[in-house]
Amino acid sequence: MAATEPRPVLVATEAADVTADMVIDRLNQRDVPVVRFDPADMAGGELTVTARFGAGDAPVTGWLRTPSRRVALEDARSVYWRRPVWPAYEHLDDADAQFAAAQTRFGLGGVLHALEGCLWLNHPLRNLAADYKPHQLAVARRMGLTIAPTVVTNDPDVAREFITTYGQVVYKTLRWTPYERDGTAMTSWTDLVSADEVDESIRVAPHLFQARVDKQADVRVLVVGRRVFAVRIDSDLLDWRRDYSALSYRVIDLPVTLSEALLAYLEHFGLPSGSFDMALGRDGAFHWLELNPNGQWGFLQEGTGLDMAGAFADLLAQGERDDPV
Repeated sequence: MAATEPRPVLVATEAADVTADMVIDRLNQRDVPVVRFDPADMAGGELTVTARFGAGDAPVTGWLRTPSRRVALEDARSVYWRRPVWPAYEHLDDADAQFAAAQTRFGLGGVLHALEGCLWLNHPLRNLAADYKPHQLAVARRMGLTIAPTVVTNDPDVAREFITTYGQVVYKTLRWTPYERDGTAMTSWTDLVSADEVDESIRVAPHLFQARVDKQADVRVLVVGRRVFAVRIDSDLLDWRRDYSALSYRVIDLPVTLSEALLAYLEHFGLPSGSFDMALGRDGAFHWLELNPNGQWGFLQEGTGLDMAGAFADLLAQGERDDPV
């Protein structure tokens, strides 16, 4: 790439990602070149990577090539790690598919992780480190955020005692996982659980139980760089994700101390961006629930008119150097 040409933004995501489309549109408006790719395309030979180490001044040199673009790795301005899909290699037998998938994740992934001098939004290793809910709870408490009493246990006696103590208690998954039963896709919602429902089967894995917050509304807070977007979500649902058609949105301002705490929370994990879920209690207090390092926000932009995509584009266009992971 000639020195006079602007450095591109790499966008790693699946093919049908309308949220990424919104950000790319804003980057196009800013005349910032974009190279979009999905790791899954490597299975069909549509994505090619070549990386050289020890061959120049840069830690890594080489290129990434898609059917329409080729970019020098050292020229990357920033990387938007949105919703990439790793290839499954379904055309190979099980052993070969497992081998190829591992080589791709640690080969392509390792090359991308080696990039320096560009901004990651967000770096996948930092996303992973921030994605453990028990760790999130401990950090939130350390940051002075209000959290509901919570227990993580696989002891049914402890779980029943916790539920009896706090009365109304919800169960949450520790990690969303693709799940099928009899060929039907299933999902888990935050839902109330009674002591009678707890049996010996919970011994096979840890479970998260949390005292229900007496809330008047939910709040989703998106942080992009130093910009904080807070949206109040009103509904009659315990878990508002069950029915987006039942939701109404209102832009709100957070207390300064809360905004500062959320910014400090992301700085703790080295994340430029993140989506926080909070519950606004009937007492007026904001109760921290969880962080999604790479949460959905497109529906909030559509519902409020907030230019969240523009905030992402501005940060990616700056391409400020990220600290090595």
